[in-house]
Amino acid sequence: MLCPKVKRKMHAAIATVTFNPALDTSTQIDHVVPEKKLRCETPRHEPGGGGINVARAIYRLGGQARAVYTRGGPFGALLDDLLAQESVAQCPIPIADNTRQSFVVLDKTSGQQYRFSVPGPELAESELERVFDTLRNLDPVPAYLVASGSLTPGAPQDSYARLARLCRELGSRFILDSYGEPLRQAVEAGVFLLKPNMRELKHLAGEEIESERQQEAVVHDLVKHGKVEVVVVSLGAAGALFATSDEMRRIRAPTVNIQSKIGAGDSMVGGITLALARGMSLQEAAYFGVAAGSAAVMTPGTELCRREDTERLYAKMQGEEDV
Repeated sequence: MLCPKVKRKMHAAIATVTFNPALDTSTQIDHVVPEKKLRCETPRHEPGGGGINVARAIYRLGGQARAVYTRGGPFGALLDDLLAQESVAQCPIPIADNTRQSFVVLDKTSGQQYRFSVPGPELAESELERVFDTLRNLDPVPAYLVASGSLTPGAPQDSYARLARLCRELGSRFILDSYGEPLRQAVEAGVFLLKPNMRELKHLAGEEIESERQQEAVVHDLVKHGKVEVVVVSLGAAGALFATSDEMRRIRAPTVNIQSKIGAGDSMVGGITLALARGMSLQEAAYFGVAAGSAAVMTPGTELCRREDTERLYAKMQGEEDV
């Protein structure tokens, strides 16, 4: 499958891959109660799934990434249309089954969000192979390939490990944000940059992590053996723990007014990747990623980071570091 050239000016080429995208639907209601018909406000539909959201965040930050994703049925067609409206470069891979839908409801009385996610379609072996063939034949070859989000039900647990090996074959740097056994196998295969949260870090460690010292020990072990070059652990309001084989530091998140935490992780990955593609250092890219993640929580619902917020927060963080 041939994908169109990216028209927007880029630095190093970026591609994202989403095995299990979603149509994200969000709405609001005065109060969520059981056993009653709940009359919601007009819903909002947005493209969803980890890699797609990373590509969207990169575009919002002034860059461009080619989004490779599976899609099928009416939700898949709407996904295509929504991405086109946002000017995200698309490379959809048709599948026989329907793209999944996720649903977010904001209870306006309590301010709490209720997030519903379904498993998604099963991919035929030929459909899965089409994903790898598409990535193998991208032109230009991406300098950075980002995989984010869940695999589809029944997909081989080594799918992200296969991507790691494909990146080595292509000369691309592999950036991964996922969880569970697929994450563990990918780490064993070798990843350029890993962006786990604390739950995912605990899974990799195989034990509870109860202190900052333990966090640092687990991260040090990941980069010590050379299978992961860079680790950026997202710590929510506490910022991030950044580590390479040469350094480790905690990056404090700027204080912001929190509207919604949805999309913060994908915005963070998008910020890191774009910064690296622009030639920024690993440490600068980690700071820019934290700024993008913080900018995302300032926006309502499922909205991602905004460029002006991200750049302002990044400048503020750099100024504080210089003091």
